Amino acid sequence: MVSGTNDKNTPAVVSLVAGGIAGGIEGFLSYPLEFAKTRVQLRAEKGVPTPRNPFLVVTQVYQNEGIRAMYKGCGALVVGSIAKDGVRFLFFDQIKESFADPETGTLSPLRNLLAGMTAGVIASTTAVTPTERIKTALIDDARNEKRFRSGLHATRVIWQEHGILGLYRGYAGTTLKQASATAFRMGTYNILKDFEKTRNIEQNTAINFANGSVAGVITTLATQPFDVIKTRSQSAKGTSTIEAIKSVLLDYGVKGFWKGTTMRLGRTVFSGGILFTSYEAAVKIISPLYSGSKHASDSEVA
Repeated sequence: MVSGTNDKNTPAVVSLVAGGIAGGIEGFLSYPLEFAKTRVQLRAEKGVPTPRNPFLVVTQVYQNEGIRAMYKGCGALVVGSIAKDGVRFLFFDQIKESFADPETGTLSPLRNLLAGMTAGVIASTTAVTPTERIKTALIDDARNEKRFRSGLHATRVIWQEHGILGLYRGYAGTTLKQASATAFRMGTYNILKDFEKTRNIEQNTAINFANGSVAGVITTLATQPFDVIKTRSQSAKGTSTIEAIKSVLLDYGVKGFWKGTTMRLGRTVFSGGILFTSYEAAVKIISPLYSGSKHASDSEVA
C-alpha cells in the first residue's frame, strides 16, 4: 500500500471532489484570520502601529468597518480554495504513486515532500495565483481607494488594465509558497499518519485534526517569507517579486519576511485541522456513492 492521505485505490474524481469540499469549508471558516494576516503584511501607514494579535485586528475592522469589510475577498479565497485543494489532493494522490518506492510501495519522508512540492506547483499555476491575486487586491483596495465592488469586478478591472499577466502578478512568490507549503503540509500529514499506523494508533477525527494542525505549524514556520513576498506582489497596484522583496527589506529589514507569522499560525493550526478532517470525512462519504454509481454504470454496459 502507498502511504498517504488515503488508500491508493481512491479514485481520482473522489480525491478532486473531496479536496474541493474540504478547501471550501476551510477557506470560509478561517477567512477572518487570513484577512487579518493579509492586512498586516501589506504596507502600513507611517506612524500607525500594526497589532500582532489577529483577533485584535479582526475586532478593530469589525468595529470600524463592519462585518462585510472583514469578509472582503472571501468569495475569491473560497473559490480559489475549492480549486486549489481539489487540485492539490488530486495530484498529490496521483503523484505519490509515481514517487513510491517500487519494491515496498511506500513513500519515504523525502518523497512525501517531493510529491507535495510537485502538487503545489500545479495548484499555483492552475488555480491559486489568480484567485490569491484577486483576494489580496480586494483586501488592499478596501483600505484606501475602494475601486473594486466585488471579486468579479476586480477581475475585470485588472484584466482590462494589465491583461492576464495582471492576474498572475506574484506568480513566482505564490508558486514558491505553494510548492513549499504543499510539500510541508501534505508531507508532514502523511509522515505523521505513517508513523501512527506503525504504532497502531486509531485514525479518528481528533487524530486527523491534530495531525493537520501540526502540519499547519510546520508549514507556516518554513514558508512565511514566501507568503509575505506573495502578499506584497499582489497588492491592489501590484508589483514584481523583486520589488516586493525590496519593499519588505526597506520597511522592516530581514525580520519583515516573518511579518504576520503569529496571525498565519493562528489560521494554519485551525485551518490545517479543518482541511484534513473535512477531507477524510468527505472521502468516506463520497467513495461509497462513487463506487455504487460506477458499479451500476458497469452493470448497464454489461
